[in-house]
Amino acid sequence: MLQLINQLLHKGMQSISPCLLCGIDQQQTHSLCTDCWNHLPWYKQHIERHQQNILCAHHYSFPIDRVIQTYKYEQQLHYQTLLAHSLLNLRLPKVQAIVPMPISTERLKERGYNQMLIIAKMMAIELKIPVWQPVIREAQHSQKGLSRIERLENIEQQFQIIRTERRKYKKVLIIDDVVTTGSSVHALKQALENLGCQQVHTACIAAAK
Repeated sequence: MLQLINQLLHKGMQSISPCLLCGIDQQQTHSLCTDCWNHLPWYKQHIERHQQNILCAHHYSFPIDRVIQTYKYEQQLHYQTLLAHSLLNLRLPKVQAIVPMPISTERLKERGYNQMLIIAKMMAIELKIPVWQPVIREAQHSQKGLSRIERLENIEQQFQIIRTERRKYKKVLIIDDVVTTGSSVHALKQALENLGCQQVHTACIAAAK
């Protein structure tokens, strides 16, 4: 009931609030005006990383790059609706649960929140499926100076499965903010497969080169 009340209040505020980007026209459900929403750097295609097809909403360019940076590092949480709707605007596969990219305890203490968990919870309400967090991420070490193989091994070692979650869901969707090499989503996918997931799909807000 509280969640429903919050949704109604949010929609009521949107009806009188200006667009988060231009600050002029009235914002829609995604928190932007129609013109700013249409002029985002949409991609809406799959990219291939580590032999994975990753569904991508945007190119990592202005203004979405700045939005992601301020949301992630500067606690500008009012952008969560825009970013969640960017993913919801894709032709997402039918899955049983959403798996947000985990962050380490160290990163969680630094930021105070997991940016993708917030977005996953918003998407879960719209899609009427649960958020699932069956993988813990250990300390995220610097990748500087490592070879490609060493980088992959380093990242794979960061993801530890919670064995009590084995075989809970078969079809899941990983969501992440920015995919560059794809090594993190690849490592998370492997961990989920070790838990018994048979179909692991991935979607990201933006793809960087």
